[in-house]
Amino acid sequence: MKKTKLLVVLLAAFVLLLAACGSKEEVSKKESSETTAAEGKTEETKSEEANGEGSTYPMTVAPTVASVEGEEAPINFEDVKFEKMPEKIAVFDYGFLDTLDALGVEGIAGVAQDTSLPANLEKYASDDYTNVGGLKEPLLEDLAELDPDVIFISGRQSAFYEELKDIAPVVFVGTSQEDYWNTFLASVDLAAKMFGKEAEAKEYTAKIDTALEEIKALAGNYETSLVTMYNEGKLSGFSTNSRFGYLYDIYGFKPVKEDIDASSHGSNFGFEAILEINPQVLFVIDRTAAVGGESNIDKDMENDIIKKTDAYKNEKIVYLDGPLWYLSGGGLQSELAKINEILDELK
Repeated sequence: MKKTKLLVVLLAAFVLLLAACGSKEEVSKKESSETTAAEGKTEETKSEEANGEGSTYPMTVAPTVASVEGEEAPINFEDVKFEKMPEKIAVFDYGFLDTLDALGVEGIAGVAQDTSLPANLEKYASDDYTNVGGLKEPLLEDLAELDPDVIFISGRQSAFYEELKDIAPVVFVGTSQEDYWNTFLASVDLAAKMFGKEAEAKEYTAKIDTALEEIKALAGNYETSLVTMYNEGKLSGFSTNSRFGYLYDIYGFKPVKEDIDASSHGSNFGFEAILEINPQVLFVIDRTAAVGGESNIDKDMENDIIKKTDAYKNEKIVYLDGPLWYLSGGGLQSELAKINEILDELK
């Protein structure tokens, strides 16, 4: 009888031992499965980030500027909701194209090629990209055939906003004359969030911030300055509240004159007027060269009147690259290039 009881006890202990081993094996399998899943998820996340797919969708994107003046009434731009990241992109604004290029965004399929592209964007003039027209005249049929997932525009295409919306979602990414720098930064933020490039954008804007500190220190060496634009032998001037006002507000140059008309092409400025106000530094943007015209800027600018100015005498007339300043501003690469151009000229 005692032997029987002992046998029962031993059998019960053996059963419990088997159950415990089975439980440990189950836990081990579960932990292994969870670890594998976690590792797989990590690799998937890494892959998404590498391909710029880390952004959260659905996503609603707001325009950088709410509205612009139209011929008859203001043109109001809408927020756009995207269910997923756009894979086929059409771009009219060269500044935004510049930013997409700097961030390494893939999927650019259509570009406005009927206008001379800035030097750093010339690769987009190739047959690898569909020509969707010029900066002021989109080729609507070609654009419809391309069938993009998104169309990025700025002020020069605003008159076609409704027609473009019939083709694909349209996002306004242009800058504002009244708040150029902040609307430029808003366009960078928009691109970074839409295409999962926040880290790249932060790295690039840090370079710009460093360059800005350098140019602000340089600008402090001059008491007065004037930004002008050359167009077929004529000049226009710009002050703080103009499209080039950031040279004063952001770069730190002091305007020689505050009350200059703030129109997009500046206020008419004769050579005599420049001599009268006599800025220490004279910036000249060559619009003629920017739009593909034959520029005589050196001959026209270095006349007997301008030679009497302090800017000429001290070799402080800074000729700025026309396509860069007139057509492609508002991009990460172009804004850094603008600062560096002035630093190179005035150091």
